[in-house]
Amino acid sequence: MKKTSMILDVDTGVDDAFAVLFAARHPEINLLGITCVDGNTNVDQVIENTLKVLDAAGAADIPVARGAVRPLLGKSQYAEYVHGADGMGDLGIAPSSRKVDPRSAVELLRDLIEESSEPVTLVPMAPLTNIALFLRAFPETAKKLHRIVLMGGSASAGNATAAAEFNVWHDPEAAAIVFQSGIPITMYGLDVFMRPGATSEDAAQLRKSPDPAAQFAATLIEAFIERLHVSPITLGDYGAVASAIRPQLFTTEIFDVVVDTSQGPARGQTICDRRAAFLKALEPNDLSDAASVRVTLDLDVEAVEQLWFKTIDKQWL
Repeated sequence: MKKTSMILDVDTGVDDAFAVLFAARHPEINLLGITCVDGNTNVDQVIENTLKVLDAAGAADIPVARGAVRPLLGKSQYAEYVHGADGMGDLGIAPSSRKVDPRSAVELLRDLIEESSEPVTLVPMAPLTNIALFLRAFPETAKKLHRIVLMGGSASAGNATAAAEFNVWHDPEAAAIVFQSGIPITMYGLDVFMRPGATSEDAAQLRKSPDPAAQFAATLIEAFIERLHVSPITLGDYGAVASAIRPQLFTTEIFDVVVDTSQGPARGQTICDRRAAFLKALEPNDLSDAASVRVTLDLDVEAVEQLWFKTIDKQWL
């Protein structure tokens, strides 16, 4: 069985936790390491949350590194109103005994990519500050990446603002650097983000499993449903990881994409040129900084959901 060598970049809240659980447990993923960044909550809390999720997953000794403490420009704007004061539902989970890697996130990315004998897929599910800094610090190593599959952006509406998705909006300048890097990029954004989900009934079924990962997943689902007063709740960032190993379950299309870094109401928007080719040929090119990006527009919801549940709970029917 051929494995996908993968590095995650996270700002671990509840949605990242679903993704980390999956990546740490799926037999086709060789999880090389995880870098943490300021986003849903402050970076030190992100690290703590990430280590707790790895404990719950029963993961091996996977290196976890501390990254950027703020966006490239401006100030941090956390999503504690969604994820709780601790970024992961205020569940009071016991601290982890795992140690943080002494290297910075940028150094860990460099070392893992240089040392890998297989092509590396980088999956950022957070503001792209770490990735932009890495691209600037080690451009020759960055060229060795196989691809970037990121959770962020939107080809339609936003959530942090009417125009912008949270991860890109949190650090638009970093996102612009990443999108213009020349590395093959797949964007898993808000167009599909909310669709794979989990219900109270799913949590109850997970509760029947003796596996600590399944129990942990049930707790996250229950807490998220209670906090947001909605069911199903999204499995969120997990979809980006799933699309990296099961692309056949996702419908994508290549668009020219530019990140709005202005200070106006569209700041952080990922502008996707979806015009017909003949219209683009007739009209002046107003997207001079655009990058060619594979954008996810649809997915097999049931298959994607089942992939997650069967990975987290080996007894899942």
